[in-house]
Amino acid sequence: MIELDLQDQIASLRSTFDDIRSVIAPEKLEAQIADLSAQAGVPDLWDDPEAAQKITSALSHRQTELARVTGLERRLDDLDVLVQMATEGDGDADSAAEAEAELKDLQRAIGDLEVQTLLDGEYDERSAVVTIRSGAGGDDATDFAEMLMRMYLRWAEKHKYPVTVMDTSYAEGAGIKSATFEVDAPYAFGTLSVEAGTHRLARISPFGSADKRQTSFAAVEVIPVMEEAVEVEIPEGDIRVDVFRSSGPGGQSVNTTDSAVRITHLPTGLVVSMQNEKSQIQNRAAAMRVLQTRLLLLTREAEAAKKKELAGTITASWGDQMRSYFLYGQQLVKDLRTGYEVGNPATVFDGDLDGFIAAGIRWRKQDKD
Repeated sequence: MIELDLQDQIASLRSTFDDIRSVIAPEKLEAQIADLSAQAGVPDLWDDPEAAQKITSALSHRQTELARVTGLERRLDDLDVLVQMATEGDGDADSAAEAEAELKDLQRAIGDLEVQTLLDGEYDERSAVVTIRSGAGGDDATDFAEMLMRMYLRWAEKHKYPVTVMDTSYAEGAGIKSATFEVDAPYAFGTLSVEAGTHRLARISPFGSADKRQTSFAAVEVIPVMEEAVEVEIPEGDIRVDVFRSSGPGGQSVNTTDSAVRITHLPTGLVVSMQNEKSQIQNRAAAMRVLQTRLLLLTREAEAAKKKELAGTITASWGDQMRSYFLYGQQLVKDLRTGYEVGNPATVFDGDLDGFIAAGIRWRKQDKD
């Protein structure tokens, strides 16, 4: 008989899960799903495509969240059975190893879900639009921006989150000048918002002189997908709209019509480009939604900053540089806010970001409290 004493760990994990379950409230999710399913089932749903998209997206998000909770609950129940099988009768070492591996995986998954319960901001549960822009550093910076884009796309892929690349501006040399993409998943904004800020790369440059260390920078912006941005009205005189052909690397045309749209908000200098859709009208509408969201958030940030100033709190919560990536010598990725670090940059650039994100969410919550 195999001796396998995991009961205390399982009991502790189940207690944590029960606390999380009470916060997420699956019963409430089930009621919302029933209501959204009824709305999605009306015959004329797609007569208004925009409204239909909102309903089906909300339904998908809540179904995904409910499936995550119920799936973990089922796995906890199955783990009890697995441990019993491993310790009774003809239990063998393979069964015991399987039980221990499943416990470890459940601890990680429930830990991730616990972090989600800390996401209680106004827009945290929404999908996210992420924009990456290269900064100082020439070809190294544009290459770094492309590395970051791949990192986030790989992270989303690992979590099976749908991603839509909305716009990419390729550099003349290596990499990209900027890219914008949407991550359509529950709590994508709350999760990815801790990635916003300035990222720094230090490495031996593959583009310059041999053995010369190069430091380069890229900025990451994360905004929520707003269902409606009616709070911000933008007069036509405040924007300049340019249309151009969508293009790929090296200027290769991927569209034979001038369907891509760039909108510049003249008072603030904000620029939004969209080239994902084939229709110029669709690209303009998408660009306007993102611009309205950015202006709304800009207004609220200004109001919050003013309140902090009046209260005597001047220091910002976020530094200009939030994470450093060292690809020479010590080979390290370190978050400067939380102190969390990983000694294998290759895994981080391959999308292994959950540790950084969890540490960032906990740090932000403590900072607010």
